[in-house]
Amino acid sequence: MMKKLAAEFLGTFWLVLGGCGSAVLAAKFGGDSNPLGIGFVGVALAFGLTVLTGAYAFGHISGAHFNPAVSIGLVAGGRFPAKDLPGYIIAQVLGGALAAFILYQIASGHDGFAIDPASAGAFASNGYGALSPGGYSLGAAFLCEVVLTAVFLIVIMGSTHGKAPAGFAPIAIGLALTLIHLISIPVTNTSVNPARSTAVALFAGSGAIGQLWLFWVAPAIGGILGGVIYRWLGDDRA
Repeated sequence: MMKKLAAEFLGTFWLVLGGCGSAVLAAKFGGDSNPLGIGFVGVALAFGLTVLTGAYAFGHISGAHFNPAVSIGLVAGGRFPAKDLPGYIIAQVLGGALAAFILYQIASGHDGFAIDPASAGAFASNGYGALSPGGYSLGAAFLCEVVLTAVFLIVIMGSTHGKAPAGFAPIAIGLALTLIHLISIPVTNTSVNPARSTAVALFAGSGAIGQLWLFWVAPAIGGILGGVIYRWLGDDRA
């Protein structure tokens, strides 16, 4: 179990450092008009690549959840024992928090770096209303996070099914997360992962912390829905 928890810690660390790091350090590199900035597409791809590479590195050890909503959904889908859930969630949150701390130290090495707690997407944080990159409402943000997390769980469970092509699950899961980001960065700056949201909110200020509840509740509901739906579809793992 200690090795599983260490793998979840390291995998979530990599997800937050790679995904949120690309948003903080590279998305607008040089300013809005600088062609070197990677933009929304680059950030979406970075999140997908962290999951893809992390799954290949740690999947055989812990299952490569890297996300409390995924762990919760896999419990609902009958793929993960509930007794192991608290340890996984703690490891994921701590791994993400360490990555956010290191990212903050790196970003602070640039003259003029500052976090505006009232700014949408500050330090790659998630939000709704005034803190949504596109100004989307609480209701829109909640629905978006629930639905996309549910679909993410369905992809995860389907691609890791016993009848699915062996060895390709990390690719499907990574591409799914990339697509999820392409859809929802304008809405919530994309969470579908409470550990990722918590990690950067710790440094983004009171605005992000005040809205953090949504990025625990909505992904958890979505994870449960996705797990239950796929289990109902006939998840026999044969």
